Amino acid sequence: MLSSVKRLLIGRPLKSTALGEQKLNILKALAILSSDALSSVAYGTEQILIVLATISVIAFWYSIPIAVGILVLLAALILSYRQIIYSYPHGGGAYVVSKENIGEKAGLIAGGSLLVDYILTVAVSVSAGTDAITSAFPSLHTHTVSIACVLVIFITILNLRGLTESASILAYPVYLFVVALFILIGVGIFKIFTGQVSPTHHVAIGAPVQGITLFLLLRAFASGCSALTGVEAISNAIPTFKDPAPKNAAKTLILMGSLLALLFTGITFLAYYYGIAPKHDETVVSQIAKETFGRNYLYFFIQGTTALILVLAANTGYSAFPLLAFSLAKDKYMPRMFTIRGDRLGYSNGIVSLGIASILLIIAFKGKTEHLIPLYAVGVFIPFTLSQTGMIIKWLREKPAGWVAKLTANLIGALITLTVLIIFFVTKLGQVWFVFIFLPLIVFAFLRVKVHYEAVGEQLRIDPEKPALQIDGNVIIVPVAGITKVVENSINYAKSLTDQIFAVYVSFDREDEKRFEEKWEKWQPNVRLVTLHSHYRSVLQPLSKFIDTVEHKASENNYRVTVLIPQFITKKSWHNILHNQSSFLIRAYLIFKKKVIVSTLPFHFKK
Repeated sequence: MLSSVKRLLIGRPLKSTALGEQKLNILKALAILSSDALSSVAYGTEQILIVLATISVIAFWYSIPIAVGILVLLAALILSYRQIIYSYPHGGGAYVVSKENIGEKAGLIAGGSLLVDYILTVAVSVSAGTDAITSAFPSLHTHTVSIACVLVIFITILNLRGLTESASILAYPVYLFVVALFILIGVGIFKIFTGQVSPTHHVAIGAPVQGITLFLLLRAFASGCSALTGVEAISNAIPTFKDPAPKNAAKTLILMGSLLALLFTGITFLAYYYGIAPKHDETVVSQIAKETFGRNYLYFFIQGTTALILVLAANTGYSAFPLLAFSLAKDKYMPRMFTIRGDRLGYSNGIVSLGIASILLIIAFKGKTEHLIPLYAVGVFIPFTLSQTGMIIKWLREKPAGWVAKLTANLIGALITLTVLIIFFVTKLGQVWFVFIFLPLIVFAFLRVKVHYEAVGEQLRIDPEKPALQIDGNVIIVPVAGITKVVENSINYAKSLTDQIFAVYVSFDREDEKRFEEKWEKWQPNVRLVTLHSHYRSVLQPLSKFIDTVEHKASENNYRVTVLIPQFITKKSWHNILHNQSSFLIRAYLIFKKKVIVSTLPFHFKK
């Protein structure tokens, strides 16, 4: 039944030879990998206004120069990540760049930051999408967390169905959103130029604002930089592109940057001209659409597509997280399960882990987007800064043709992203301070995993100079609970392997012990029976002590001890609850003994 449900939800397994068919062209990649960056238009301007609103609505004109600064930073990042795509065509982005050029710890900081960032991508995107839904339907406000969790489960299942299938479905909402916002911006600007919008809604740029400080402006700038989240996703996911992958990835990056710049500029300008102020129960985009169209079908079209892309922007995380987890796991910093492809050729363990982590985060923060965004942006700007720095070191070390221009681009990018990062820590320390706790813990976990895998590799590696341990014979111990066909099957199997056999019976009653010994002597006189009396009704303790004694004597003669556990298998799974599971307990207890082999011999019931 579980298998049928799985097939229904994610589809039939794909052959490994179909992997090439799971690659993305530019249009599908733009929808999948740019949805996070493009969706941030819906809340980037709002985050600027939330900070400026702490002074007064007169301060809203500062959103224009702040937006210009963000556009300069966007241009620097696009140029820089374009170079990363061509320099590291196998993907990995900031993690690989930092690890190869700065060092292992820097790479792990970048990788850990991005993993957390992709979890936050899903949580923030879905929470923001839920906000858009509840702005249009205020009666749903009380169900925000439940709606967000259901949406995460839906997107997780969609991604488990495979990359091209999810891309085909998700491309439509993304492009609908882009069209919707261009219609909104176009109509809004037309109304402004035709005098249909009163100029009294806003104050003139340059108007004096009492109480404004550089600290507050920097804080607003840092908040607005949340519109740049997702820019790095394309450089992490180069292997998902059709050949030539680097060229297609670079084109997608330029397209994404251009669309992001146009949409962010348009929304910020309309918000300023309309004099829009942030509200706790209605988004800025919703207010702009209402001012432009009223609450008609075009308003609901804008809100619907905005909600869709905000929710589906989470797909950027689902595309990039599994690939980054694969890179870290391949380098032995994460569990190897993240390197395994699922039935639909995606890294399903990474997809499921991301979904679970995102749901936990949404529940912990109660779906409040504004509480997640500062941490979200910090998680992006740490790898931004490290990747730029790594590229600077690369150009200084290699000095290829045209390296000065490349170095200059990365140097400008590094200085700007570092400045933004410092601004974040200075202005929003109260919201992002735990980065200083969880990031070192993540790096420490990565290093411990690497130590474990190296220790395992060292112990598994065959050394021709060290001869393997010689085994001259085998002693088999068979725990028995009675004289049955299951025990008979196990004894006969043991006889086929060796004549050194001990049948061990643990009794709780002396009379029962004598009766069993008499029966055994008649039934299997050639197999030695050892009876152990348990004073505390425990099978494990006396059995374990006896096994230790036999193992000690056997090792002196280069013999190995095997505990052969008889196990009957019921025809129906629910029958198991009708029987004691002593064989499972014995196996679970003995499996950790270093010098004892534990083996199970099944006996299948027919009815």
